[in-house]
Amino acid sequence: MVENVIEVTNLTKKFGSFTAVNAVNFTIKKGEILGFLGPNGAGKTTTIKMINGLLKITAGQIQIKGMDAVKQGKEVKKIMGYMSQKFSLYPLLNSLENIEFFGGISGLSRARIKEKQEEIKTGIDLPVLEQNTADIPPGIRQKISLFVCLMPDPEIIFLDEPTSGVDPEVRRDFWFEIYRLKTQGKTILVSTHNLDEVEYADRVLILHRGNLLVEGEPDQLLKQHNKTSIEDLFKDAIENEE
Repeated sequence: MVENVIEVTNLTKKFGSFTAVNAVNFTIKKGEILGFLGPNGAGKTTTIKMINGLLKITAGQIQIKGMDAVKQGKEVKKIMGYMSQKFSLYPLLNSLENIEFFGGISGLSRARIKEKQEEIKTGIDLPVLEQNTADIPPGIRQKISLFVCLMPDPEIIFLDEPTSGVDPEVRRDFWFEIYRLKTQGKTILVSTHNLDEVEYADRVLILHRGNLLVEGEPDQLLKQHNKTSIEDLFKDAIENEE
């Protein structure tokens, strides 16, 4: 039986009187790609940040490989990698400087950081790597962000809308990389508002206004709800909620 790497129970986040995440429950199995689908403001990023210890939870519990994510936060963070939707790289540093900075934070040795800097040069031209990351094309910037996220070789990877604002070719390359990580036994959560992308995930969660509306394998969900596309399933779930 495949173990649950992450178990989220009644996870809730309130900002004053506003409930951003409302008693959400879900699990993620080892080696699974879980797709988080929802419009902007659905609570995807807030949920991811709570799991990663970047936001204090209001109520509920998060277990990561049997550890309490709040009480054992330092241990949990050692096995997780997080690619933020907006802040993944320092914009006024170039890519090689970002690798040096984040590699140091992650505890990589000087020699290992040097290896990583040389490794990225094999896929991206040096003049691009020497530009401030704020000035390079979004698709390349996202590739570098993912590279930085993966430097410590995390077991569990959180990708918050990694393909937002990039062209279809870059989106396809990202999903090739996600599948490659899966073959290595990585556990991956990918958030997106692109309906076509969640079909690539092993399971999908649909969130809206902080509520978990639908959960399951894409093909099974379509059969269960008698829908022919994820788009129809998504629209129906949102309309029923509203």
